[in-house]
Amino acid sequence: MGGFSQPSPLAEQRESNLVPILLGVAFVLAVVGVIAVLSRSSPKATTPPNPYAAKLNLSDLKMSAAENFVGARITYIDGTVTNTGDKTVTHAAVHVAFKNSLGEVAQADDVVLYILKTAGPYPDTVDLHLSPLALGQSAPFRLTFDHISNDWDRAYPDLKVTDVSVK
Repeated sequence: MGGFSQPSPLAEQRESNLVPILLGVAFVLAVVGVIAVLSRSSPKATTPPNPYAAKLNLSDLKMSAAENFVGARITYIDGTVTNTGDKTVTHAAVHVAFKNSLGEVAQADDVVLYILKTAGPYPDTVDLHLSPLALGQSAPFRLTFDHISNDWDRAYPDLKVTDVSVK
């Protein structure tokens, strides 16, 4: 009769399993909370484009595509960049926004503007550090894209010069 007053081994086992489970759940919640707090980033302060960017005009745009030696499709945007300012440009970056059929941005990239040199058998791109754009000067340029979203509507993207270095 003494068996009724003693706790059964099954009840003791449930109580002993409950404590480690609760500790494990508390630990996981604490780790997730710490990760969430640490991964929160402050909102990025958008820096306005360099005022000299307005003095670089992009014109005569042409798009083309080709396959490289491994069969991947490469898209090019060629055109002419003109420096209408009073300083020599040594670097320029362009924000390119490809839109979908609804007019929404399907893909946006910031790419470095390279001058297109055609002296030789093949056209080659050259960084503006090596071939600076003097005041009043125009030069052909090329923007290269390894991948463009399939959602793109195949229209010319919006181009905006965003970053410029001058000397």
